[in-house]
Amino acid sequence: MSELAYTEPKAKVIAGAKADWELVIGLEVHAQIASNAKLFSGASTRFGNAPNTNVAFVDAAMPGMLPVINEFCVEQAVRTGLGLKAEINLFSRFDRKNYFYPDLPQGYQISQLYHPIVGEGEILVDMAPGVARKVRVERIHMEQDAGKSVHDMDPEMSFVDLNRTGVALMEIVSRPDIRGPGEAAEYVRKLRQILRYLGTCDGNMQEGSMRADVNVSVCQPGAYERYRESGDFKHLGTRCEIKNMNSMRFIQQAIDFEARRQIAILEDGGSIDQETRLYDPVKGETRSMRSKEEAHDYRYFPCPDLLPLEIEQAWVDEIKATLPELPDAKKARFVNDFGMTEYDAGVLTADVANAAYFEAVAKGRDGKQAANWVINELFGRLNKEGHSVETSPVSAAQLGGIIDLIAKGDISGKIGKELFEIVWNEGGDPAEIVTARGMKQVTDTGAIAAAVDEVMAANPDKVAAAKEKPGMAGWFVGQVMKATGGKANPKVVNEMVREKLQ
Repeated sequence: MSELAYTEPKAKVIAGAKADWELVIGLEVHAQIASNAKLFSGASTRFGNAPNTNVAFVDAAMPGMLPVINEFCVEQAVRTGLGLKAEINLFSRFDRKNYFYPDLPQGYQISQLYHPIVGEGEILVDMAPGVARKVRVERIHMEQDAGKSVHDMDPEMSFVDLNRTGVALMEIVSRPDIRGPGEAAEYVRKLRQILRYLGTCDGNMQEGSMRADVNVSVCQPGAYERYRESGDFKHLGTRCEIKNMNSMRFIQQAIDFEARRQIAILEDGGSIDQETRLYDPVKGETRSMRSKEEAHDYRYFPCPDLLPLEIEQAWVDEIKATLPELPDAKKARFVNDFGMTEYDAGVLTADVANAAYFEAVAKGRDGKQAANWVINELFGRLNKEGHSVETSPVSAAQLGGIIDLIAKGDISGKIGKELFEIVWNEGGDPAEIVTARGMKQVTDTGAIAAAVDEVMAANPDKVAAAKEKPGMAGWFVGQVMKATGGKANPKVVNEMVREKLQ
């Protein structure tokens, strides 16, 4: 894949503006670390448990309780950094971020401001087949999540659920390199794909395992290039942050609205207030939540309860040696090894489970044929029925068995689709089903010749016309296939029809 330089700096999403504007976007993605225990306690992280049951004394900020770092969470953060080709900092440190909120019992959040665990990395965002844009990752730091306030259970009271309190998060902060709503959604989609391949976050946005804060600003044409040259953020205009986005579609809609809002204010002679905003998907608009805090507002200072985190390069190297094949490398291999298009390879590698299923089907078989069956027949049916590969009624072994029967000539492609339908609804071994139900393809040339002679004898006018126009031979092939219940070998039928017409 090649890196695509941004060649259209004007934000096309902004219609009706008086002047040209550039749209600049940066994302802070909060990804829940895949771990059975929290960052500083042994409490469960299982989603859906009864409120306030996944809570240890340290999560509830009971007096005298001290945090103890979960080594596995550190390993997952390092693994993520390596997957994003980022610098791993052998020295990092935790800080206290002080603010009051009812679902934050300690009155502060343990985070990493000054010395994060992971430094600069990158993500290649797929824009089109064969084309990707590089988005720089500034840092990844670990922090604990807050709880959840519930406001809809009582007309006069709010409730607090501390199940999420202390859950380990990775905050993955991008540079402001994203230039449009669609690209922002693709960035989040690609990041989620990589995290799932790595096994460091399940990426379930509906359950809150992954959510994004989107920073949006607009500036005059050429300002972004000046920022890239100087590194000075002043060129990019005043940004507003849209909090807690958990949908690709909503991310695009929120950015589109926010860009239009800011441009309207600027073109009317006003100025943009740096603030935190929320997106209302019902009204399709952002609204002010609070003025944007800066680092000094949180009174950060090193957490006195935790020593600096020092890790060894040898441990990092061990983790690196266990990294799986990541999406871009797998997609390139599928194109090279199986001769498929980059589009098909992208579909098959979009999800780690889908890729594993395809590889099981393709093993020892024609890769293109396997890809066609997986993409067109299986994925199409899964989408229609609301299944995933993990819950597919047709296993990789069963689908591979159907492909084997076609390759051996035991059944035709048409019968293969009928067989797929039977296996989907009833299960069973494809070869045994073909034998038991008499679905085997007719390859007896004598029987096929008799069927061809019968069709031709019944249609002498068609025979005469076909001798003048050889293209009509296909009509006879269709009639013979119909007469044999689709069981005749289409290749043999085609050859025999053309021979007899000549």
